[in-house]
Amino acid sequence: MIDWIIALTKFYDMKIGLLSDTHSYLDERVYEHFAECDEIWHAGDFGNEEVLDKLKAFKPLRGVYGNIDGAKIRAEMPLDLRFECEGVPVFMTHIGGYPGRYDPRVGKLLKENPPTNGLFISGHSHILKVMPDKALGFLHINPGACGNEGWHKVKTLVRFTIEQARIFDLQIIELGNRGIVRGNEKLR
Repeated sequence: MIDWIIALTKFYDMKIGLLSDTHSYLDERVYEHFAECDEIWHAGDFGNEEVLDKLKAFKPLRGVYGNIDGAKIRAEMPLDLRFECEGVPVFMTHIGGYPGRYDPRVGKLLKENPPTNGLFISGHSHILKVMPDKALGFLHINPGACGNEGWHKVKTLVRFTIEQARIFDLQIIELGNRGIVRGNEKLR
């Protein structure tokens, strides 16, 4: 009986794989780096339905559409997504900016209803950022870009764990230079 009670009080941790701006290219190494993840979160600009379908087939997927995504992706993914994960409030959108330089629409939403003690996730800039918004009380993450299109030099992913309303074990993963396709050395 005591073992059963202890089992009920064990909290479940969620391992999250976060990516953005795939732009119709899904690096095969995403599967390796996200193999132990419970969910994948995509911050927009999937690029095509094939990337969306591959990610959905691999792991449970949460995401938002980006400015380059077509009608099918927009029908499946929202512009903005709010949810809670293991006690952590999350707000995700594609074009969001970052602390001190928010997109005007998103800045208004964040001031009205911040994900306090949680996460604000965006993509679009292709610039990896992990930084707190001390004024509004949350952590901002932009995973950079892991596709081959854009001005980023290195393709990046982010992986982290959430448990008991805590975010920890955040890891930045570099997939190599943009434009290099594994097995078909296509340099830009």
